[in-house]
Amino acid sequence: MSREIDIDITVPNQTRYLGMIGKIGESLAHTLNSYKGDREELAYHLNLVLTEALANAICHANACDPSKDVRVSISACEKNLIIRVFDQGQGFDIQQLAKLKVKELDEGGRGVQIIFKLMDRVEYLKRGPGHVLEMTKYLH
Repeated sequence: MSREIDIDITVPNQTRYLGMIGKIGESLAHTLNSYKGDREELAYHLNLVLTEALANAICHANACDPSKDVRVSISACEKNLIIRVFDQGQGFDIQQLAKLKVKELDEGGRGVQIIFKLMDRVEYLKRGPGHVLEMTKYLH
């Protein structure tokens, strides 16, 4: 891949868009010429992390508020893929949640642990009136 790919999409704060965003990740995995690993596995992982991150933004950060939106930004170059999910919530300590053992979690929190397992770098940062979950996958 000699050029950078940039995708930026904003969707209403509704879970019915999870599948669509996940499919974008799957499709992107098949276009990454610089990725030498298993593309089917990468496609599955991108679908999963996008779906989990978007569901968290919609249901937790944005509290299922239909007046809010969620923005997803995906950038890919030869060396890495960066996914950003922007929410309008109050934020939380993602590092603390990621450190919990599965048996310490109730119904929630497993998605964050999946994201940490499948991505190479994960950060949750304050941005403007909300936050951004930034997930990086190294493609080398």
